Amino acid sequence: MALILRTLARQGVCLSRPQYSVFYRHAAPMGTTAKEEMNKFWAKNARLNRPMSPHLTIYKWSVPMMMSITHRGTGVGLSGAISAFAVAALVLPGNYPYYLDLIHSLTIGPYLIGLAKFGLAFPVSYHTYNGIRHLWWDIGKGFKIPEVYRTGYTVIGLSIITSIALAML
Repeated sequence: MALILRTLARQGVCLSRPQYSVFYRHAAPMGTTAKEEMNKFWAKNARLNRPMSPHLTIYKWSVPMMMSITHRGTGVGLSGAISAFAVAALVLPGNYPYYLDLIHSLTIGPYLIGLAKFGLAFPVSYHTYNGIRHLWWDIGKGFKIPEVYRTGYTVIGLSIITSIALAML
């Protein structure tokens, strides 16, 4: 085992030799200092009238960008909701039938109940379908731009159809 580790360590040290220059060809030349490089960077940004730091206003919004933001938002929201319901189930007095009867006693109209069901079903279905899409990407498939958009629209469509179907139950 020690022989394998020593061999791997020596190969790692050998990567610093000049014949492996492909690994560090994008580095700044040694003749400039970090301060000079930063001055060139800020001069270029001032010349191009760029903002001080990147902001959402400089990006063109796209479907993949919105889907990424929505995927993260649904993940955080679902995690928070599950945690809140778990804590509520532990802390609040009574049991499930008591709270179910409480909801029924509010006499909320069927349209509002359907909307609430859709509001609960959509984040779950969207996050699930988009998670499957991400798993597809993890195996290296579907990275071409037309495929990214096609699978994105498919995820949105399936999420809406599934959410409507679950809301009608």
